[in-house]
Amino acid sequence: MKRGGNGVTGSRVAASKGVSFSKSPVLAVSLPTWRSRVVLFVLFASFAALAARALWLQGISNEFLQKQGKNRYERTIELPATRGKIMDRNGQVLASSLPVKAVWAIPEEVLKSPAEKLNKLAGLLGMSEADLRKKLDSPRTFVYLKRQVEMDIIAEIEKLKIDGLDTRKEYKRFYPQGEVVTHLVGFTNVEDAGQDAMELAQQKNLVGTTGSRQVIRDRLGNIVEDVGMYKMPHDGKDITLSVDSKIQYIAFTQVKNAVEKFKAKAGAAVVLDVKTGEVLALANWPTYDPNDRKKLTGAQLRNRVITDTFEPGSTLKPFTVALALDSGRVKPGTLIDTGNGRYVINGAPISDTKPHHIISVAEIIKTSSNIGTAKMALSMPAQEMWEMFTEVGFGQQPKFGFPGAVAGRVRPYKSWRPIEQATMSYGNGISVSLLQLARGYMIFARNGDIIPLSFQKLTEPPVGRQVIKPQTARQMREMLESVVVGEGGTAKQAHVPGYRVGGKTGTAYKVENGRYAIPRKYIGSFVGMVPMSDPRFIIAVMIDEPTANGHFGGIVAAPTFAAVASNALRALNVPPDSTVTDIVTTASSDDEVM
Repeated sequence: MKRGGNGVTGSRVAASKGVSFSKSPVLAVSLPTWRSRVVLFVLFASFAALAARALWLQGISNEFLQKQGKNRYERTIELPATRGKIMDRNGQVLASSLPVKAVWAIPEEVLKSPAEKLNKLAGLLGMSEADLRKKLDSPRTFVYLKRQVEMDIIAEIEKLKIDGLDTRKEYKRFYPQGEVVTHLVGFTNVEDAGQDAMELAQQKNLVGTTGSRQVIRDRLGNIVEDVGMYKMPHDGKDITLSVDSKIQYIAFTQVKNAVEKFKAKAGAAVVLDVKTGEVLALANWPTYDPNDRKKLTGAQLRNRVITDTFEPGSTLKPFTVALALDSGRVKPGTLIDTGNGRYVINGAPISDTKPHHIISVAEIIKTSSNIGTAKMALSMPAQEMWEMFTEVGFGQQPKFGFPGAVAGRVRPYKSWRPIEQATMSYGNGISVSLLQLARGYMIFARNGDIIPLSFQKLTEPPVGRQVIKPQTARQMREMLESVVVGEGGTAKQAHVPGYRVGGKTGTAYKVENGRYAIPRKYIGSFVGMVPMSDPRFIIAVMIDEPTANGHFGGIVAAPTFAAVASNALRALNVPPDSTVTDIVTTASSDDEVM
């Protein structure tokens, strides 16, 4: 068999003909010269573009690369400002900020830590390891594990030396007096922003201005270098309230005792300075501890002094009588026939607790006669009564500078029917807050004028606005004093040994969903002033739904007034103005109710 092939034979043939293998026409490729030139040009242009781009980014305009680098390594750290303190009128601290830290993590790095360390970390943060891993199971590069962690716990966490774990400085609000002042002071959230009461009302002044600084961090979040300070933080302003901690504690304790004694749903009290209009105490029960707000309920959060309205009952009678006196229609000794205790107006009856027959205007206040008050009201135009109510602030949006303050309800006088005008004269069909009611009594405690209320300490007293004549105010003070010391008065238990006291009881059916509750529920109240020779305090007390040991205002609210007044007078060294130290304190059964 022949070895070799066509290729060998072909090469031999070519060689025999004098043609080299590389010049074989079979292997020759003929290409246009312009194609090679185009390729060469494209390669040259590409390298030129790359060189130009590199020159542009690194030499002429490097802002983009710098920005990208900063985004990866530079961080702006917030420097929190310290929230201002809240203090009482004597400098007692009611709210302050304590340094704490927020614990944050880079999930990817922290999850590389041993299970033992993660278990200890979870325990220190007050959570299970499963909950901790759930927080860390995040695509984000930064997550908060827990905010406002106490410094002693932070020290234990730092001992674990977990990569990717860091802390951030912040502040936590602390309330030294806890539940005693919470409805007055309020509280803040985790971001240190006010959520209620004065913490919310004074947010702009208290919060301060946050600062910042720029740093370089490594991939684990550790600070490598300070780049520079952007802005210094400015702490918030301290706020001095009008409240007196001693009087506040007294009011709070007495309201709590009354709610427990009478097995009531709730209770409230407010103490005003007659001379300045400053709120010296504001107490509610039930309440809550602002330092531990777990399992809060709406009942605990409600600031009943300001946000709850109720029908004031007979505590409103002095305003109707004062209007009749001020207009000259009656005098304190004017006699009015109240009949046998029942009076019918256009087919609708009103009644007294017992027949009083013919009694004077002064006795109408002392015995709390509905019929006598109604007859005086019907002798006056409805518009005059409406103007009196609005002049003292009823039905008007309060300007106390306090969140949640309600206006109450006084219907336009043009819609009043005679029976409605009559019942409103003794506190039915009208609603007020306890604070509105207490402020209204300013016209009696002062010389007929009314002044604004203040929740902050004042340097000078405000200017009053005249509502009734000074003579009318003096006459009303005499009548209100007879309610406590006069024979047949409804507020014997409001007596304070060594001091002259005046005021008015109130007992009203409770309104629920626009109707009087069935079965009957009551609100007992008392508004009084002391000492009557020169009134210093107005104290208003309200007990909501008392269910044991009585429900009349003279029984459930008047004793609380007396306890608060007695302690407050002595706490501020107000001199006694009476030589009478004993009085019969058995409650009268003549206390009023609708």
